[in-house]
Amino acid sequence: MKSTAVVFDRPKKLSLQALELPNIEAGQVEVAVQYSGISTGAERMLWDGSMSALPGMDYPLIPGFETFGQVVKAHKGAKLKEGDMVFVPGANCFSGVKSLYGGAASRLVVSDTQVLPVSDALGSDAVLLALAATAYHAVSGGGTQEPFTPPDLIIGHGVMGRLLARLTVAAGCPAPTVWETQPEIAKGAQGYEVIRPEDDPRKDYQAIYDVSGDTLLLDTLIQRIRPGGEVVLAGLFNQNLQFSSAQAVLREARIRLSGEWRRPDLLAVNQLVDNGHLSLNGLITHVQTAESATAAYETAFGDVACLKMVLDWSAHA
Repeated sequence: MKSTAVVFDRPKKLSLQALELPNIEAGQVEVAVQYSGISTGAERMLWDGSMSALPGMDYPLIPGFETFGQVVKAHKGAKLKEGDMVFVPGANCFSGVKSLYGGAASRLVVSDTQVLPVSDALGSDAVLLALAATAYHAVSGGGTQEPFTPPDLIIGHGVMGRLLARLTVAAGCPAPTVWETQPEIAKGAQGYEVIRPEDDPRKDYQAIYDVSGDTLLLDTLIQRIRPGGEVVLAGLFNQNLQFSSAQAVLREARIRLSGEWRRPDLLAVNQLVDNGHLSLNGLITHVQTAESATAAYETAFGDVACLKMVLDWSAHA
């Protein structure tokens, strides 16, 4: 059977290709994809060629680690059954192309322990679980250590910033302040305040979480923390870290980098969504068909008004 996949042939050049889908084996399921999200972090770097070399990285490659679909085949003994709705955090089931991260395709064969059963009521919002888990991981540490101090200032009001702010409020912590320089992106706060950096006089923040992707802000942020405060860089950055050691020493600043989410983070945010403590509503601003993938990626990375772009695979059901 063939599966239609988004393939990055080279930086800034993609195609839709019909690739052979393998037969399912023990412990695997076949998923008919309904929606896949476009990441403005990792996928942007794969798209423009700025991603640091990863093991096995090469073009052509299939991106995608934010996928929602339905189990249509389950191998005997699989923990999931046909009809289950699942979140798929990537796949590696195609020959002849690299899978980084391999989830942007109409059909996928994946391990039943890799996917996460989710409510079918989520629909396209399910693709946001990976970003929610990334935001959660920045504070939780993936369940491998004691939780960190939650943010009292968040840099950037994109999807990651909104999710981090919503998670902070949902946890019963004081509502964080969010910095945003783009007026259109500053809209849509839920239970917290969004302001411009120049309108904020505070210089005593305990924990500043930067989800903007701009490491050049480090000096500015270090000057805004109290002595012993922390600056957290959450997500992927394609710039080297640069900051004034004098300012950092003066404040005895801690600088922490937070990486990819872990399974406990994904389980935790899914539970928060299920019990109504975390809302994923209002974060997807654009949806295009998979056939319009080139235009979708260009919009996702080039239109400041595009918070989140999702590809609709329903035509390939």
